[in-house]
Amino acid sequence: MSAVIALIDHHSSMGQLEMGMRLRIASSSLVYRKILKLSKGSANKTAGGQIINLLSNDVARFDQVFAMLHCLWIIPIQSIAIAYLIWKSVEIATLAGIFLLVIQTVPVQAYLSRLTAKLRAKVAVRTDERVRLMSEIITAVQVIKMYTWEKPFLRLVSLARKHEIDVLTVMAYWRGALRASIVFTERTTLFFTVMAYVLLGNTISAAKVFSMAQYFNHLQAGVVYYVPMALINASESTVTIKRLEDFLLLDDNKPLAVEQTPAGAASIKIEQATASWDHASITRTLNNINTTIKSGMLTAVVGRVGAGKSSLLQLILGELDSTAGQVTVGGSVSYASQEPWLFGGSVRNNILFGQPYDESRYREVVRACALTRDFIQLPQGDKTLVGERGTSLSGGQRARVNLARAVYRKADIYLFDDPLSAVDAHVGRSLFEECFMKYLADKTRVLVTHHVQYLKDVDFIVMLNHGIIGKQGSFKEFGHDDFALLNIDAETTDEEKKEENGVADLKVPLISQVSYFSEVDKEKDEEDEEPDETEELMAKGKISRALFWKYFKSSDSYFLLFMFLVLLILGQLGSSGSDFWVAFWTNQVELQHTGILQNYSLTDETLDSANRDKLENAGIVFINSTAPESSGAHYHNNMALWIYGILIATCTICTTVRNLIFFRICMHAGKNIHNLMLGCLLQAPMKFFDSNPSGRIVNRFSKDIGCVDELLPNALIDSIQVFAVMVGILSQVVIINWWTIFPMGVMGYFYLKIRSLFLATAQDLKRLEGITKSPVFSHVNASLAGLATIRSAGGQEMLRKEFDSHQDVHTSANSLLISSSAAFGLWLDIVTIVFVAFVTYSFIILKNDTTSAGDVGLAISQILILCGMLQYGMRQTAEMVAQMTSVERVLQFTELDKEGPFDSQVNAKPPEKWPCEGRIEFDHVYFRYSDEEGPILKDLNIIIEPGMKVGVVGRTGAGKSSLIAALFNLAKLEGAIYIDAIDTKKIGLHDLRKKISIIPQEPMLFSATLRDNLDPFHQFKDDQLWAALEDVELKGYSESLDYLVTHGGANFSAGQRQLLCLARAIVRNNKIIVLDEATANVDPATDALIQRTIRDKFNDCTVLTIAHRLNTVMDSDRILVMDEGQVVEYDCAHKLLQKEDSYLKSMANETGIIMAERLRTIAKEAYRKSQAK
Repeated sequence: MSAVIALIDHHSSMGQLEMGMRLRIASSSLVYRKILKLSKGSANKTAGGQIINLLSNDVARFDQVFAMLHCLWIIPIQSIAIAYLIWKSVEIATLAGIFLLVIQTVPVQAYLSRLTAKLRAKVAVRTDERVRLMSEIITAVQVIKMYTWEKPFLRLVSLARKHEIDVLTVMAYWRGALRASIVFTERTTLFFTVMAYVLLGNTISAAKVFSMAQYFNHLQAGVVYYVPMALINASESTVTIKRLEDFLLLDDNKPLAVEQTPAGAASIKIEQATASWDHASITRTLNNINTTIKSGMLTAVVGRVGAGKSSLLQLILGELDSTAGQVTVGGSVSYASQEPWLFGGSVRNNILFGQPYDESRYREVVRACALTRDFIQLPQGDKTLVGERGTSLSGGQRARVNLARAVYRKADIYLFDDPLSAVDAHVGRSLFEECFMKYLADKTRVLVTHHVQYLKDVDFIVMLNHGIIGKQGSFKEFGHDDFALLNIDAETTDEEKKEENGVADLKVPLISQVSYFSEVDKEKDEEDEEPDETEELMAKGKISRALFWKYFKSSDSYFLLFMFLVLLILGQLGSSGSDFWVAFWTNQVELQHTGILQNYSLTDETLDSANRDKLENAGIVFINSTAPESSGAHYHNNMALWIYGILIATCTICTTVRNLIFFRICMHAGKNIHNLMLGCLLQAPMKFFDSNPSGRIVNRFSKDIGCVDELLPNALIDSIQVFAVMVGILSQVVIINWWTIFPMGVMGYFYLKIRSLFLATAQDLKRLEGITKSPVFSHVNASLAGLATIRSAGGQEMLRKEFDSHQDVHTSANSLLISSSAAFGLWLDIVTIVFVAFVTYSFIILKNDTTSAGDVGLAISQILILCGMLQYGMRQTAEMVAQMTSVERVLQFTELDKEGPFDSQVNAKPPEKWPCEGRIEFDHVYFRYSDEEGPILKDLNIIIEPGMKVGVVGRTGAGKSSLIAALFNLAKLEGAIYIDAIDTKKIGLHDLRKKISIIPQEPMLFSATLRDNLDPFHQFKDDQLWAALEDVELKGYSESLDYLVTHGGANFSAGQRQLLCLARAIVRNNKIIVLDEATANVDPATDALIQRTIRDKFNDCTVLTIAHRLNTVMDSDRILVMDEGQVVEYDCAHKLLQKEDSYLKSMANETGIIMAERLRTIAKEAYRKSQAK
């Protein structure tokens, strides 16, 4: 019968877990489908950390709630049946135990259900905040390193972690007390029932006491543990459901309404449209927009930074809802975003994006987007893996791949958001002529651009100014006053045709194209095969004891560990002692009842040796015990009850306190290993972040840390508690019947064998389950970053299938883990049933006169308790080992390679005011991102004198950004870079980087206030911050420094984000300033503002400026021209432009004859001024 029950129980448990798993999967799928529908405003207000937390920790509650949900209806039925059986045995005395059980559970359960719901809501919010911070740190880690913000961000996340742990600790204390009650509740209820029964004048017996012990054991397991846990899980799940509900009810993006229009009619018509990203704001992003874009036209949208150019495209796409007016779009739309959106995969897959591969069209698009040369240079051509966010490509390559995806998609209307800003003039001219003018000549094209030299060639111009259309029409309709809004001359755009040799330079030689695509033809049959992505590190073999020691050692609570061990022993002694005492007491009562002790005083002469030893060991003497009703018997019962009560109290106090101490230890350990992992992560080299998707890293900080915080401590205390109880029970059974030591040995052998077989599978399955969750998070992060592109390309269904595929892989590992756990539990039950049967029959077969009824009752009752507890304990030890894989995965990040010490050694520390001049010398510098790769920079030898302004130019992929990375020592550097005669390799990274200010190529803002983004750690006064904002003309953007910046700075334009980064540099006031494409996303007027600010604020500073716009750097003291990681030219611009074979002259000529002449004028004037000094 027991085997049948075990079979049914484990199959039903497996079914419940699978049901919870299905609900979790369904909820995750709902969340992802909602992500794809989120409006831009909702996405900006929803932190990525919140969504990751929903998908990792929140939906995991469904796994837990379904494991025990059925207890809410079955336990009450069982409890009524058990209470009836106890009543049949001891009648009215039953009420004492039941009353205590009800008082102990009902109010506590009601209070716990409400409390845990509140605490869970708090934990969810604080975990959201921590994971959000981690997501932003991982996304902006290069900026954080260059700004030397690792330590402050470590403190910031550690503080968020502390707030999270504070709430988790309160929850853990309640869980610890609840788990402690499993040990003592059965004994306390039995004590009160026996006490009531005895005080009512009844005689106890072994049959009654130990049968009641079994009844109360079953009763307390359900009422004290399973029902409360079910209620707690249910209340926590309501919090999850509410959070899911809040997320699912966020505003959806309105699908783009496409209307069919007659040939030649308007493709896009906007009538009196008003729109705003923030509906609560009085200021509108776009106001009263009226424009008509006819089919087949090339329309340019121009305007100052923050004028609303990108918002206009978002309005056309349907990403920005209009609060008034109407937008009509006649035809399908393809869109290229301002910030390139690339996902982890090959270059080809990023271009195709779910579209069928058409070789002829693909080849034409690659040529039109000037990617052929890049494909020749890339190690695996267009099958090269780009990494998350395109980390393996240069900024210009990312922009062109992003553009190629939009162009490859067949559409009626093409929207391009400033794709020319990330490429040099040479490539920009090629893109404009070959892609926009020729390849898409018969399509409707809308081009947002700051490159006004192309305006003469477009059909229609829309000029925006502060969200309204300042003027629109053909180029001829615009005059000098109109272009003055952009701080340019109309004649600047009046470019002549390029010379034939210039045009020839724009194109990749035909032989190169044929060579590359012939290789493509050879590999045509293998086009679906992709290079393998870097696999996530997975440990092998068993979980070592050293890992457990590292975990407990990380708590830094050695005294608490010692106290825990002491209380563990004392608690178990109290527990086992109370069981022994009941057996001894019932034996003495039965001896009295049968007349063995009647009419005798208890002396050495009247007791047999066995009972005399027991009495002496107990320290009790019964005087004149003539009958159960005598005064001696009454004294005997009172003393027995007192001793029994003391032992129960010892068990209760020690067990409760030890559990509270244990959970305290676990919380300390969880907090410390999280902070240790974070500290090591922030010291990891950039190569680690480039080769590991963000979802893989976030998984460790969300799912794995969640397991360490909540699941692991429960499994650990259960395992320890069961082990202690098991030792106590087996010791009692062996003392009563030493023959049982043989079946115990056999049972132990089978237990360990089964456990060993299970763990060999379960550990790897758990590791696999953790690893297969990472792609899910990476996929979500990538989708959140490119919602507009995904929706415009119609890629929702493809990405949904890909998400479901990632989910299926994770589910496979999880399902195998559930099945193997169920099989493990079933075999444990079978072994235990055989052992119980053997022990029970051994008392019958090996019966002797010295074995009393109390001893037999104690042994059998304890073995029956062991039957359920031992298999539960073994499962929990397996769960404990499985959850330790999360500790293992967390600690793996503590062993990452480090890029170098933050602080210099005492004898190598530079002076406080270093650098005082700003002289930079590159001495035979080779620079590579990893040992496996070739050098990106090759034998650089440059001297930049103090205060010099140096412009760095070159083709896309020439190594310009790598030059900056070398200056900041972001990867492996050979040779030496000297700043004011100090070798930067020999000083601490923070001592180096904090002395260099940078305005990065990709401006990063964090979800915080404007003040926090300028000065995250409040080192400067508000007056200084306002002054910096005024210098970059952003003072009027907000009335307060507490203005909230949304995720990624989405409520600022790309140009405004760049200006905020400039304001940061002004606040820092360093001697060396680096501008990495700082003016790429700004209009000429803002470009001029930035250049004027740099001259005014950094006049005596050394400034390195990487730029694609030659006019930005033409007045620099020196121009550094780079190609393929080498210095091609280094001199003042005027001298270089005089050379016939000059690279700079060639690049200047590519901008057009008039612009080239203007560049020469700027260079000549700058040279004249420098000579006059």
